[in-house]
Amino acid sequence: MDLGLEGKVALVTGASKGLGFGIARELTREGARVAISSRSEERIAAAAQAIGTRGFVHDTGDASSVPDLIARVEQELGPIDILVTNSGGPPASEDALSFGLDDWRAAYELLLLGAVALVQAAVPGMQARGWGRVISVSSGVVREPSPVLVLSASHRAGLLAALRTIARQVAGDGVTINSLLTGVIATDRSRELGSDRPERGAQIPAGRLGTVEEFAAAAAFLSSERASYITGAALRVDGGASRSV
Repeated sequence: MDLGLEGKVALVTGASKGLGFGIARELTREGARVAISSRSEERIAAAAQAIGTRGFVHDTGDASSVPDLIARVEQELGPIDILVTNSGGPPASEDALSFGLDDWRAAYELLLLGAVALVQAAVPGMQARGWGRVISVSSGVVREPSPVLVLSASHRAGLLAALRTIARQVAGDGVTINSLLTGVIATDRSRELGSDRPERGAQIPAGRLGTVEEFAAAAAFLSSERASYITGAALRVDGGASRSV
């Protein structure tokens, strides 16, 4: 299937490893010209070299630095056609009351404010050109909150609502905005949370953890010309794990 991504310019944040890296690699394979970002100059340089993309240093929790990132990417590659907002996750705890206000504020800046700033900076140009794709890497906890991920569930749910609102506003301009809700994908984050245990995979209807490649394929399709009538959607990539309708 030709996804029509040849020559499109894409920016994927939080892409030095894991899901962001996998999405950037898939978009590159489809012919897109891809920029990737991460807080670590060393890691993002290595990732960019590994898959043939351009690497940029950017902290997804620093909304004030977004205009500079967008300007640098567009100066080197051209106007952004595809924006993939991705970031690491905030701390986990079995005690939802254990987090202080600083923890809540940091999670807000990382998961919601940073992503909204990217959308605000990139989408007007997409509207003006009559074509654009925004993919938000989110989590299934926005539908079924996890007992250990209260910070993630709270702020990702807020972002989901914001993006749904924006998606309706810009749909007539040829711009789609969608979210991908992760289940348990085999990444460092899953290992960090202990979700990669064999017994956890056995509890998933598919009988296993998902792969980064499977998740990235969904992102590539939503970035494509063929997905032009899908917007405001929240697609679960979870092997059937979610119980909600």
